[in-house]
Parts: sequence; C-alpha cells; structure tokens
Amino acid sequence: DVPAWLKSLRLHKYAALFSQMTYEEMMALTECQLEAQNVTKGARHKIVISIQKLKERQNLLKSLEGDILEGGNLRVPLQELHQMILTPIKAYSSQNSSTEEHSREVDSHHGHPSSLLGSDRDGQGSDCKDSAAAAGMQQHHLPGCEGESGGAPLPEGDLPGQFTRVMGK
Repeated sequence: DVPAWLKSLRLHKYAALFSQMTYEEMMALTECQLEAQNVTKGARHKIVISIQKLKERQNLLKSLEGDILEGGNLRVPLQELHQMILTPIKAYSSQNSSTEEHSREVDSHHGHPSSLLGSDRDGQGSDCKDSAAAAGMQQHHLPGCEGESGGAPLPEGDLPGQFTRVMGK
C-alpha cells in the first residue's frame, strides 16, 4: 500500500508518481531520478532514506526474532512490527512453490486442507509439537515451528515469511 506509506511519511502528494512504478523500480529509486521528476530536495532525501529503511527490513526482522528468543521485552518488537506492516511489502513467491503448495493442499492423514498453524480436533490452535502430537495429528514442518533454534533460514526476500515467523515467536 504505497499511498498509505507515503501518507505516513507526509509525502502523499507524490503518490501519483509512485503509482506508475513497479515495486522493483520504487526500491531502486535514486535522488537523481526523483530530481528529474521535479521532487523537492527535502522530499527526495526523505524518500531515499525511507526506501533504504525498506531494504533493511529483513535484517531488522532477524534482529527482532533474536531479541524475542532471548526473552526480551515484547513492546519494542511489536511496535517495530506495527510500523513495518504499514510499509509496502511485496508478495513473495519461491521458484519451487508448486511442491510446497501441493504438500499444504491436502493433509493425507485426515483428508482435510492443511492449516499453516496446525489445529487440534476442537478447532483450537495448537503448540506445533506438543499439542499436535498429543492429539494424534500429523506434524507439519513449517518455518517458525522448529523451536528456538529459528529453524531453516528463509530465502532472501521472503519478507512476509520472516514477518510471520517473528509473529509466531
């Protein structure tokens, strides 16, 4: 939601300029390109700094995940996540998503669509390992459910996955 992001930066008058760009073009913007579009010097600087912050989100999420796992206060990570959800986030699709999607389509053990979070028979959420195992359910090995080790690293650029993983912690 680029217009809302620009409004939060008080740069909403440039929304029309951004509406003509792809996400990748926006992320690659330079001050020179903005100057050519008659963007004021102060706004150019603010836009470039804001785009740099967008590029640093994945590292920030990794840091937040570490802070949470160390048992730190949740107030700051939640504030950071709240601010981040207001920024433009590109949907992530991996090259090999077809096999992942197929494995989630049908839970062969129960014949139900698989849940990303897992659920017990009463429809209540479960702790990925203990409750699901106690309910006799097939365990799903998904990012963020592997415990405190952090699990398998997510691919670079999977901002939605990293965000979801931090929320899960």
